[in-house]
Amino acid sequence: MATREQTASAGQSVYIIDGARTPFLKARGRPGPFTPVDLAVQCGRPLLLRQPFAPQAFDQVILGCVNVISEEMNPARVAALRLGLGEDMPAFTVQINCGSGMQSIDTAARYIREGSADLILAGGTEALSHSPLLLRQDAVEWLSDLQQARSPAAKLQAASQFQPGMLKPVIGMERGLTDPIAELNMGQTAEVVAHLFGITRQQADEYALQSHQRLAHAQAEGWLENEVVPAISRDGDLYRADDGVRPDNSLGALAKLDPVFEPPHGQVTAGNSSQITDGASWIILASEQAVKDHGLKPIAKIVDSQWSALDPKIMGLGPVLAVTDLLKRSGHAKDEIDLWEINEAFAAQVLGCLAAWEDADFCRTVLDLQQPFGPLDRERLNVNGGAISLGHPVGTSGNRIVLHLVNALRRKQLRRGIATECIGGGQAGAMLIEMLEEAHP
Repeated sequence: MATREQTASAGQSVYIIDGARTPFLKARGRPGPFTPVDLAVQCGRPLLLRQPFAPQAFDQVILGCVNVISEEMNPARVAALRLGLGEDMPAFTVQINCGSGMQSIDTAARYIREGSADLILAGGTEALSHSPLLLRQDAVEWLSDLQQARSPAAKLQAASQFQPGMLKPVIGMERGLTDPIAELNMGQTAEVVAHLFGITRQQADEYALQSHQRLAHAQAEGWLENEVVPAISRDGDLYRADDGVRPDNSLGALAKLDPVFEPPHGQVTAGNSSQITDGASWIILASEQAVKDHGLKPIAKIVDSQWSALDPKIMGLGPVLAVTDLLKRSGHAKDEIDLWEINEAFAAQVLGCLAAWEDADFCRTVLDLQQPFGPLDRERLNVNGGAISLGHPVGTSGNRIVLHLVNALRRKQLRRGIATECIGGGQAGAMLIEMLEEAHP
């Protein structure tokens, strides 16, 4: 049986041609200005307008989305039609929680590598502010009884069973962020990781502060201008930049926040967790034939990817497994990776991954390494901040970190990078990217 490395080398090369994302907009207690498809369209239009080929040239569209709203079932197809890709354009939506945006890239890369497609639009979109409010189960049963009652007396009897508490809705996202197997929400799994590796509240807050400082610096320097395209709402409001960053944040302010998931002694707060956010991202992938046919200028190449799984209670450690296996297969040493993007679901989770790689027992028993993987150079990790300062639109983030990794490597004139994320339910994805020399500015 062929190994994954042999399979990848035997197939066609997969190139990243271009990409863009919307500003990430923080949810503010009410539905935001864009639905998931609105975001995908706002992101896609300027991206497609700058390409030298017609939108109909794509072979298919693949879009990650987790919180699909009822008016936009299969948002990939709805977005493709609104973007003018044609009625005959196949499009489908993928869902693997936090990895959905990366899964769209990986699925597209496999189609291209095997020769069944040449040009694919792969993305991720999420409007967490539009997550539904659900009826409580007792309200559902009451409405069912009322609907099935036939006589006036029966209807009156059913109506009399109403209780005011039935009006209190269930927040759909809250349910979605609770693992049904481990019976822990995602923040509680981060607390487990923090406990396992002794991550302190101060360490988590220091990491969170650094995330805000790095993103604020990147915005001030204009490093995100080639990545972020403005979005215009139906009301005509213009959104130019990510709005969750707090340049004036401080350790003192972060220290005042109460633990959210395990009060009063937990490590995870709203300040050192990823933000609830709306946003979309697209990446254009092409084969060598498409590059020749359309006169394209590739930026980078997708070398390989890895999907791994572990106990849902420690889902935050997933990147450690995925990355380690990816590097084993590629033959690259840790220090050959110039930049790293680890999605910042929680500061304690990122720090837990770094600690696990330095833990001799964990590396030996879980990763099958005779020696510890070793420390990651923090100056190469999430160099322009991450989800703590930027936000984590769940279906988008995996796409965004790949896109940003490519842009950061290009700006710094570096060659190789890995993007990875933990995934709710106890999984992880990782992707190895190599820049093309002619793509450097």
